[in-house]
Amino acid sequence: MSPSDIANSPLLFILLAVVVFVVFVVAARFFAQQVAEALRKRGLRENVVITGSRVITVVLIVVGAIFAIGIAVRSDNVTILGIVAAVIITSIGAQDVLKDYVSGYYLLLERNIKVGDRISLERGSGTVSEVRLRVTLLRSESGDVVVVPNSELFTRPVTIHVRAGAPAEEVGEVTKPAPPG
Repeated sequence: MSPSDIANSPLLFILLAVVVFVVFVVAARFFAQQVAEALRKRGLRENVVITGSRVITVVLIVVGAIFAIGIAVRSDNVTILGIVAAVIITSIGAQDVLKDYVSGYYLLLERNIKVGDRISLERGSGTVSEVRLRVTLLRSESGDVVVVPNSELFTRPVTIHVRAGAPAEEVGEVTKPAPPG
């Protein structure tokens, strides 16, 4: 057997694929521990820490498996196809979160809804206690905190209740001057 036969051996590529996959599994565990420690330092709940570390683990193992399969079958197309499929699946899953962030950016920029405003939505009403980038927190009449995704405030009708005697500019309404005559 010549050295070129060994270099082109399918067994060699399968062995290399297994090594790549094992490296990704080890890296996944390492990075998952690092993420878990960072999340704990930020004071997040344990279930968020566990979910975050599991997501990192799964993502890295899936990416490792895609690379390993591409190496084993000696095709860059398999690797590229796997990465494209993973990106498409991830973007479909993250679509609502991105929509909430973009909507939150516009809500904060336009300032139509401010802390202290009493608003009504299809699902209920409450007083705005905090406007964040992804969600807005409302305090209901009974004192409960209602978490509203900003995309709902941006795409659905929202009634901002005007305080008695408050000018329209104070609550974010746009008024047009009456035509002359």
